[in-house]
Amino acid sequence: MRVLGVDPGLTRCGLGVVDGGGGRTVRCVDVDVARTAPDLPIERRLLAVGAVVEEWIERHRPDVVAIERVFSQHNVRTVMGTAQASGVVALLAARAGLPVAFHTPSEVKAAVTGEGRAGKEQVTAMVSRLLGLAEAPRPADAADALALAICHCWRAPMLDRMAQAEARAAELARAHRARLAEAARAAAGATPARRVGGRAAGGSTR
Repeated sequence: MRVLGVDPGLTRCGLGVVDGGGGRTVRCVDVDVARTAPDLPIERRLLAVGAVVEEWIERHRPDVVAIERVFSQHNVRTVMGTAQASGVVALLAARAGLPVAFHTPSEVKAAVTGEGRAGKEQVTAMVSRLLGLAEAPRPADAADALALAICHCWRAPMLDRMAQAEARAAELARAHRARLAEAARAAAGATPARRVGGRAAGGSTR
C-alpha cells in the first residue's frame, strides 16, 4: 500500500509518500514541503498548495491520502488556514478517485512513538529510525507528513476490520428487525376473529 501523508498548512504543507509492506515494514518514497508566501491572497496560496498536491498524486500514484485532522488551537487564524488547506487536499484526492483518511495528531504520535503527547523532535527521530533515513527530514512538517503515512500504513488493517465488523453488525441488526417485523405480521394475521354470542363476529346467525 502506498500512502501520501499530508500535514496541511498554508505557509508550509508537509508531503510524504511511504510504501507499506507486510507487517510493520515501511519505506520512504519521497518527502518535501510545499511553501507559500504569507503576503499572497488566500485563494492564491490555496491554489499553489493544491497544484503541488495534485502533482504529487499524479507522480506517485498513492492508494490513499492520509491527512492530519484539524484540531483546536489558540490561534484561530492558523486553524482556519490549516482547515482550508486540508479541504483542498481532500477535494483533490476525491477528484483523483482516492480514499481519504484523517488521523489526529495524538493518533499519529502514538502510532509512531508509542506516546500520544510526544514532541516534534521525538516524532522526527522515530520517523528517521523507522524509515532508515540517513538525515532527519526537515522542517518538522515534512517529518509529520511521513509520520501520517506511517500511521495509516499501520492503522489501516485495524480500521478495515472495524469497518467490516460494523457493517456486519448493521447487517445482522437489519435482518433481526426484518424477522421481528415478519413475526409481528404473522401474529396479526393469525389472531382469531372476535366472537359474539358464541359465533364469530360478522358470521351468519342462521
